Amino acid sequence: MRGLTIGPIESLRHAGKGYGSPASGRAMDEAKALGSTWVSLTPFGRVWDLAPNGIDLTFEAPFAENRANVLHAMAQAHARGLKVFLVPHLWVETGGWRALIDPGDDAAWERWAAAYKRFLLTWAEVAAEGGAEMLSVGVELRSFVTTGRAALFYPIIQEVRRVYPGLLTYSANWDDAEDTLIFGELDLVGINAFYPLADKDGAGREALLAGGRKVAEGIERLAAMWGRPVVLTEIGYTTRKDPAIRPWEWPDGMKDVTIDEEAQALAYEALLAPLLDSRSCAGFFVWRYYADPDDVSQEAAWGFSPRGKLAELVLRDAFTARWAADGPAILGDNLGRHRARTPGLFGWELSPPLF
Repeated sequence: MRGLTIGPIESLRHAGKGYGSPASGRAMDEAKALGSTWVSLTPFGRVWDLAPNGIDLTFEAPFAENRANVLHAMAQAHARGLKVFLVPHLWVETGGWRALIDPGDDAAWERWAAAYKRFLLTWAEVAAEGGAEMLSVGVELRSFVTTGRAALFYPIIQEVRRVYPGLLTYSANWDDAEDTLIFGELDLVGINAFYPLADKDGAGREALLAGGRKVAEGIERLAAMWGRPVVLTEIGYTTRKDPAIRPWEWPDGMKDVTIDEEAQALAYEALLAPLLDSRSCAGFFVWRYYADPDDVSQEAAWGFSPRGKLAELVLRDAFTARWAADGPAILGDNLGRHRARTPGLFGWELSPPLF
């Protein structure tokens, strides 16, 4: 899976530029040109705080409109030969990380589980209707799936299986993936892989590559533990100095940032290069591009998007490289694979890759 996350346009002030729009079609074109074989789409549901009792399906626009737009975006991807990974997220209105959701006592957790089942089944039906090839049953729900509350989640997965025929995974946070209890019910182990690759600023290439090798070793152990391949449901680095030290930090909260495209590219290289030799890693999804590729208002210049930056060169080479998980090579398969040297341009060369 060589995947790009295509994020929604998260503002009503940008009408006609979200999922399913002509702008979204251009985003799919760019994903295809980059060498991607999959796209990830990320619809949202809203909860008020970290003690919710329900989920609002409205996000930026009425649910019926969002539903139609997501279906249209799936059709746009499929028309270009791209497979679709649908990843329904939860958005906490008052702030806070969804991993820390705690409705309260046993009765409150029962109500929350019922609400989450309605939310997930709604999007599972959309995934089935649109022919999405893979669905995430949750994103960073630590309090739900790493504790005894996971018993409430197993019946939800069974219900999803009844309405959705494709591959199922769950997007665990990188630091609780080994504690997640539901992977045995799913087809792939999923990780939002914002692993730190070093423990101090100023780490050089070799130190970062050593960190990447440790990540690859951990992925192999996790795959062996569950007897399933691992997919990195999100990977990403911001465009700043030392992005691989705390890669989960959100760009909106940063101040006095030094933009550093080379550091972002090096972080991608350090994570992905060791994974080329992994037979357990089923692929990855880059966080993230946007449904309107020309809308630069969605994040700061030091944000996660690698579009038009040096990191895009690393991604092009990773997308077009042969991974161990691809299986045996076919004679001549690599002829004509590109090695891009300039962001936004193709170089159809047979020169060595960047990593």
